[in-house]
Amino acid sequence: MALMLPSFFRRSIPPLVGVDLSASSVKVVELGTGAKTAMKLERYAIEPVERGAIVDGTIEKPEAVADALSKALRRAKSKAREVAMALPSSAVITKKIMLPAGLREEDYEFQVESEASQYIPFPIDEVNIDFQIIGPSANSEEEVDVLLAASRKEKVEDCVAVAEMAGVKPVVIDVEPYAIRASVDYVNSFLPNNGQGQIIAVAMVGQSSTYLTIVLNGQTIFEREQSFGGNQLTQDIMRLYGLGPEEAESKKRAGELPDGYEEELLRPFVGQGATDIGRALQFFFTSTPYTRVDQIFLAGGSSVVPGLAEAVAERTQVPTELFSPFQGMEIAGNLRERQLRSDAPALLVATGLAMRRFDP
Repeated sequence: MALMLPSFFRRSIPPLVGVDLSASSVKVVELGTGAKTAMKLERYAIEPVERGAIVDGTIEKPEAVADALSKALRRAKSKAREVAMALPSSAVITKKIMLPAGLREEDYEFQVESEASQYIPFPIDEVNIDFQIIGPSANSEEEVDVLLAASRKEKVEDCVAVAEMAGVKPVVIDVEPYAIRASVDYVNSFLPNNGQGQIIAVAMVGQSSTYLTIVLNGQTIFEREQSFGGNQLTQDIMRLYGLGPEEAESKKRAGELPDGYEEELLRPFVGQGATDIGRALQFFFTSTPYTRVDQIFLAGGSSVVPGLAEAVAERTQVPTELFSPFQGMEIAGNLRERQLRSDAPALLVATGLAMRRFDP
């Protein structure tokens, strides 16, 4: 199965479920066409995954992950048999190259494979390679810019195996940052002037790290990963209150911790998160020609920690809010609005993958 890339790279056949595999949970999203809007959120689900089943983006326990995916699909009541999945950025090598314009498809395939060997530190027969012609090169009228992507075959095969064990067929294997971009670009289309001229920062706060991406006019201009995530708070709760990991995580999410939790653990954690995101922005300002950010969106499962958005806004002096990829969409009547508001920031990747259904 070939490695596949963003929305303009491949056409997917509906219905399609976006599947996001993370260290803490499996998330599934299915979109349809709305009666009055281009998209409608039909169904979604978030299912916890066994601790240690996915570590640093690597599937260590395929059966446990497949079981969580099966449960998520059942909980969502999805009948779709085809899914779109994504590899973490750490598992994929991407490179923009220039090639002669006007070649046939098979000639581009040959050229890309030849070029790829210069950038991939593995034998070519051990990787999946895909490419997309971006358009004419700015440096030469006789050349085109081509984006190539490559991943170890075992990484792709692990995703395929999990899907097949869960009884579904993966028709797209994407890359997480591109799935995030699909969601961000969609939401940006609802900003004044379609977000043109606006510098938008999206901080994906996950279990063990925060991935910051900054976008301007549909182009990513900065990316950075910070070692800040919700697991740090869970570990602190375990140590202070003598809880196991599952109980600590559950009580953290439910807000069922003893008096003193907010002062002793939550505020320092929130403060550290705001400081780390602020430092990442400062690095952006010092390493690029840009001197401002117009909007910060917080996403990811740990972004909903109480007070984090307010702390980031105060620390950075930039308007900050939780990100929902469902802005402007119709919402199925059986979905609970309050629960969706809480879950939405964690569904960025799964939603971006589900949008592949609408690829031209």
